[in-house]
Amino acid sequence: MMNASAERALGAPVVVGVDGSGPSLRALDWAAGAAVARGVPLRVVYACLWKRYEDAALARDIGRPTTVALAQDVVGAAAQRARDRHPGLRVNADMVFEEPEYALLREGRSACALVVGSRGRGGIAEMLLGSVSLAVAARADCPVIVLRAGPDDRAAPEARGHVVVGVGEDTKSAVWFAVEEARRRGVPLDAVRAWRCPAHESTDHPLLAGEPARLHEERAAEELEAALRDVPDDVDLRRRTVEGHARQVLVDASHGAGLLVVGAARREGHFGRQLGSVAHAALHRSGCPVAVVPRDA
Repeated sequence: MMNASAERALGAPVVVGVDGSGPSLRALDWAAGAAVARGVPLRVVYACLWKRYEDAALARDIGRPTTVALAQDVVGAAAQRARDRHPGLRVNADMVFEEPEYALLREGRSACALVVGSRGRGGIAEMLLGSVSLAVAARADCPVIVLRAGPDDRAAPEARGHVVVGVGEDTKSAVWFAVEEARRRGVPLDAVRAWRCPAHESTDHPLLAGEPARLHEERAAEELEAALRDVPDDVDLRRRTVEGHARQVLVDASHGAGLLVVGAARREGHFGRQLGSVAHAALHRSGCPVAVVPRDA
């Protein structure tokens, strides 16, 4: 089931963007575990236009006061944290003085996956995704995993729940990515196909009630089966068709999961390339980490 892009990515590193904050430490820990599971190196990247960064989370790791941490402390402490938690993991780190979005997009061209944290902090801000995370997810050439911050803004271990994948148009790469994640983790794969019956097809006639909906559900089941035809037999696969908007169906399915995988249905907008509504909703509202997988990844 491996495609050409996946074959080229064999041995490519997992790249993680760090900035010393709590959300980036969460991303670092997740990325290190993912690199170990894949048997590939971890590349830690700190990109910023400024040479100083203030954050209490980093200061705790490097034993410095909370006032100022230099850029080399950010990337150095992050790399050491990964080595300490995963002895034997190959880790290389670099700092780049440029806009994080552009640096991470460049790194993603030679990565098997790119991991970033959200930047929400407290209250309503926790519901919002950082602009860098959103831009990278919308434009990267490789799969992008975004980890939202928890209520205490602290790093957390990788969740071990099942993998959920949204199945729709042009989601072949997303399905393959989800299959590999489920196999590596040894967890079930929940493949979900959302469907809706357009309002203009409904009828109040008692003999025809439910007929349009049944046809749409059957079509969704057929499309789901076709998308999963090549999934290996060793995967614990669960198939589900659910009535409703895809974005809400997948957000609901994400609660209790270890990872939600969606295809990157990208479109050109007034501000450049943007994600479709399903991926956008997943990134802002998912109850677990989200992997956004480009069509050709």
